[in-house]
Amino acid sequence: MPPTGGGAGAAGGCSPVIFLHGLGDTGHGWSEALAGIKSPHVKYICPHAPFMPVTLNMNMAMPSWFDIIGLSPDSQEDEVGIKQAAENVKALIDQEVKNGIPSNRIILGGFSQGGALSLYTALTTHQKLAGVVALSCWLPLRTSFVQGAVGVNKEIPVLQCHGDCDPLVPLMFGSLTVEKLKSMINPANITFRTYSGMMHSSCIEEMMDIKQFIDKHLPPVD
Repeated sequence: MPPTGGGAGAAGGCSPVIFLHGLGDTGHGWSEALAGIKSPHVKYICPHAPFMPVTLNMNMAMPSWFDIIGLSPDSQEDEVGIKQAAENVKALIDQEVKNGIPSNRIILGGFSQGGALSLYTALTTHQKLAGVVALSCWLPLRTSFVQGAVGVNKEIPVLQCHGDCDPLVPLMFGSLTVEKLKSMINPANITFRTYSGMMHSSCIEEMMDIKQFIDKHLPPVD
C-alpha cells in the first residue's frame, strides 16, 4: 500500500476524490491545488507514491507509482508494477467503501503518471466508480484492452485534459488515449479538453473544468 498523503478537507460522510500525483512529486502539491476548488461535500485523498528506481531517469530513486522505461508509444512497460499499483489504488477505494462510502460516490483522478494509473485502475476495477479525471496522461498497457472488455465501468464519465504544448507527454498521447477509450466505454461520456499554450502542468481554466466535472458527478447528498 502506498502511504496516504494529506487530504484537502477530509471529513466524515464526504464524497472522496482519490487523486494521484505525477512522477517525482508527492501528494502535497495537488492537495493544496485541489483545496482551491473544493466543494464542502467533497474530500480529496492525495496519497504519496513509494520511492523506487526509475529506468527513464537513469535508475534514480524517486516517488513513482511504477517504473517508466521510455516515453514513446512503443516503449516497453512495467506490466507487473502497473498492475500492482492499480491493486494499491483499489485498496484505497475499498477502504472508503468499508467506511460507508458507496463506490459510485468515488472519483479517481491523477496527473501524468498518476493520471495514467487512474485510467488503468478505473478500467480494471470491479467497483463501479463515479468518474475519472485524467490530466496530461496516457493509458498504460493499452494493447491489453480489447473492445467491450471493460466491466462495470462501461458508462463511466471521463474528463481527459491535455496541454497542446506538452513536451513530456505530447498531446498525441492524449489523442491516442481518447480514441482508445471511445472503443471501450460510452463515447458520449468522454470529454477531451485541450488548453492552448499549456505545457506539462495545469492552468486555471483546467482547474475550473475539473471542479465543474467533480461537482456534476459528485453532487451533494440530500
